[in-house]
Amino acid sequence: MSSSSQLSEHDANYQRFNNDTNQPLDQEITNGSNRQYGSMLSSPSSGSHIRSSFGNANNTNQLNYKCEASQTESMTENTVFTTCDVHWKMHWEMNCREAAIYLEEGRNNEKFDSHPRHPEDMPAYFLVHNNWYNGLDLLISLILLSLAFVEEPALPLFKVPVWVHGSVELLALITIGVQLTLKLRWTGWAPMLKHKRTMLKCITLAIMFLEAMTVLVRQSSHVRVTRALRPIFLIDTKYCGGVRRFIRQILFTLPPILDMLGLLFFLIIVYTVLGYYMFCEINGHFATMQDSFVSLFVLLTTANFPDVMMPSYSQNKWYAIYFVSYLCTMLYVMMNLMLAVVNETFTSCERDKFKKLFLHKRKACQHAFELLVSKQNPDKIRFRQFEGLMRYYAPNKSICDIVLMFCHMNKTGNGALNCEEFLSIYDANTLQWSLQYSDVPWYRTLWWPLQTLCKGANAMIKWSYFETLVYMIIIGNCIAMIIRIFEPNNCLEKSVHAFAACWDTLLFAELFIAEAFIKVLALGVQSYLSSGWNLFDFGTTVMTSVAMCALMIFPSATFLVLFRPLRTLRLFKIKKRYRDVFGTLVILFPQMCSTAIVMLVLYYFFAIIGMELFAGYDMRDCCQDTPIKDFYRYSVNDSSELGYYYLNTFDNLMASSITLFELTVVNNWYVQMDAYAFTAGMYTRIYFMIFYLVTMIVLTIVVSSFLEAFRFRIQYKKSTSKHDEEKMLHEKVELKWNELQCIIEDFQILEDLRNSLVVGGSTFFIGSRPRTREVLQKKMYTYEINEWIAEAKSEEKQLTPNVTHNVEDGTNDGGISDTDHLILNGSLRHQQNDSIPIQ
Repeated sequence: MSSSSQLSEHDANYQRFNNDTNQPLDQEITNGSNRQYGSMLSSPSSGSHIRSSFGNANNTNQLNYKCEASQTESMTENTVFTTCDVHWKMHWEMNCREAAIYLEEGRNNEKFDSHPRHPEDMPAYFLVHNNWYNGLDLLISLILLSLAFVEEPALPLFKVPVWVHGSVELLALITIGVQLTLKLRWTGWAPMLKHKRTMLKCITLAIMFLEAMTVLVRQSSHVRVTRALRPIFLIDTKYCGGVRRFIRQILFTLPPILDMLGLLFFLIIVYTVLGYYMFCEINGHFATMQDSFVSLFVLLTTANFPDVMMPSYSQNKWYAIYFVSYLCTMLYVMMNLMLAVVNETFTSCERDKFKKLFLHKRKACQHAFELLVSKQNPDKIRFRQFEGLMRYYAPNKSICDIVLMFCHMNKTGNGALNCEEFLSIYDANTLQWSLQYSDVPWYRTLWWPLQTLCKGANAMIKWSYFETLVYMIIIGNCIAMIIRIFEPNNCLEKSVHAFAACWDTLLFAELFIAEAFIKVLALGVQSYLSSGWNLFDFGTTVMTSVAMCALMIFPSATFLVLFRPLRTLRLFKIKKRYRDVFGTLVILFPQMCSTAIVMLVLYYFFAIIGMELFAGYDMRDCCQDTPIKDFYRYSVNDSSELGYYYLNTFDNLMASSITLFELTVVNNWYVQMDAYAFTAGMYTRIYFMIFYLVTMIVLTIVVSSFLEAFRFRIQYKKSTSKHDEEKMLHEKVELKWNELQCIIEDFQILEDLRNSLVVGGSTFFIGSRPRTREVLQKKMYTYEINEWIAEAKSEEKQLTPNVTHNVEDGTNDGGISDTDHLILNGSLRHQQNDSIPIQ
């Protein structure tokens, strides 16, 4: 079996379609001939995981032989030919389905070792990859996380009996166990054991299952620190792929961070020893070596400065040099140096991540391509195969979209896709197609009075001063808000009503609604909503109107004043620098969502541990005879501003989260650390210090990601003009009816396209790409991508001789004969246990 040089390493793994004609493809398009697809010929397979029987292979050989022989028989044997055709069609459908699986694995960055290897595995595979099942998996993970609200310790409002949350937990764990069992059904033990995240999930599941059983038997909760590992199940769901990628980036960035932390702690220890011997007798913060270390660790966050310095400073003014040098060295040099190292490492990891994903998608396309080619054309696929693939890979695509994708990818214009053209399927799948009209507006078919109205609206938005007029209205709204703010009013509710629900609010809301209405008439709903700024304007206008009505009904809902000032943000669009900032935020939005989830997971992890360590401690008046006693002073009738720190507890999940957020801000965080150290034990300082270090690391990486994204955006803007960007984001495709008849070769599909195309002529379409980070990275990494492709091709050429030699000699590493693999197409093939008799 022959193949192209770059894909020949996969030759032994796939079965090709056999064509009834040897006519060249270019000649077929020229002559306008239709081509029929014949049998699917079996081929040896080298896949070591494929399970097949010798008898089944012989049966399939016999079936193919009889089907080929039946083609030369008389018409009285049509029944046998139909049976064989059904069998080939079944194999063809399996090819398309497996090719779609490969493309999904490439898109989701899933390893190919978890690819299903046998037809009997398919029901389990499709069940676990079903959208409903993925939704159930996400729901179960969220239910497990929410159990922390009702388990001890919990608010009395949310507290439920032990048997209730224990049963819910057990049921959720069983559901997750079923999913892992189904995954094991098609992956086998070896890939499961090699996959670290899956193994961690299995171990966590086993431990939590035993603990849940113990809770149900004892009917009481016990110390369960492992509850902090519940976010693992959420992170492993399909919808948290961005979270997993961000966590991997954190792990990849850890080595330089740990190196810098090692140097940081060395310098802290040096200053600790020096400070202890200098100030142990005159400064209580350095009374012991432990106190000296804790004081300097807190000083790193500046939370206790200058309090920690003043006792020494009062004895000798020259002692200030010690503290100034410490802060300059640690805070302004080492911490910024750490940020620089992390930023450089993060940028390198970002490039490596994009490279791995790009090459992984390329490999997935190669696997899928080998499943779709025919025997006569082992390096090309026709529209029929492509359409069958898209039915499984993108079932929501219309037939017109599929035709447009095929013609866009077919750069050579010969009516068939080679491997290089097929590699662009991921990019083509993101294109949104629309008809190209030269000067025909969207309202061309409306009733003539509406056409007249839309023409007037169109002329209005094209007026050169229209945008200026809109900005003047926004400025007028700002002036009205400023006047309302400084307007004297003794009643808060009346002040809120005057600011967000008075006649001027109604006036400007109506003007903004009129602006939106004019743009919708001129552009059409779809074109209007395609702009992010239009969506923002429309959303703020609607929310301002809703808030105005709500304040008239609920005057005490003061938070509703938020929405009126939001429209002012539109003024920042005028300046280019602000547009760059907003553009960066749009690109960063998916990553910001992943970052927010990571921070919530981090808070959940430490909140569970904090509840296990500190729940039940009464912090009111807890620190008598200590420097922080005023912070925890409690009085029923009177409390000072410092006396409310006793509210910072770990008595439930919500209180713990608020306490941890206060620690993240690091303002007076040492007060809470010392309070629990005096109350629960000095060892508890370790918990607070580890939390600070972890949050510092994560936030440093977050800052690095923002810096890298902004730098990337600025470089992209400098290297790409507006015209080049428009060309990059849009593709133009011409569909010629006569050529489509030769390419599609399906009467029903052509009939479905009649309403969308000009029969006998040409129709032009424009495909639009979303302005995503991946699209911009392809532009920025053009030179690197060419190098990566060259390296990949070089590696493929090195593997080609070995694979070709194995195929020709009929050898394989697994000791499985060719006959064992004969009936399998790629990795999947329906097994035929009985040969089909030919009458």
